[in-house]
Amino acid sequence: QVQLVESGGGLVQPGGSLRLSCAASGFTFGNYPMRWYRQAPGKERELVASISSAGRNANYGDYVKGRFTISRDNAKNTVYLQMDKVHPEDTAVYYCNVRVLSDDFWGQGTQVIVSS
Repeated sequence: QVQLVESGGGLVQPGGSLRLSCAASGFTFGNYPMRWYRQAPGKERELVASISSAGRNANYGDYVKGRFTISRDNAKNTVYLQMDKVHPEDTAVYYCNVRVLSDDFWGQGTQVIVSS
């Protein structure tokens, strides 16, 4: 079965950095685009970043572009989200996502809190 396991969240101060990881299994990782979403309290889940199957193309949400970087290592079945210059509004649970046969699969999420 498809499994996605996020890690790397925690408490970080505004302006700081954090790197999230998502370990994937149960599907041919290198054949699928991967995505990071986040959901803040009281808000809808939003797309943070996506990356093509081979890692050559990436897209970002408007509020994180220029600060976050998505990458992947297909040999390790892992996708990353490097978060730099974080803002308090980046506080959210961050989820890894893959769409397989039109079905969305999600990890359990990792909490990021940006606070001084």
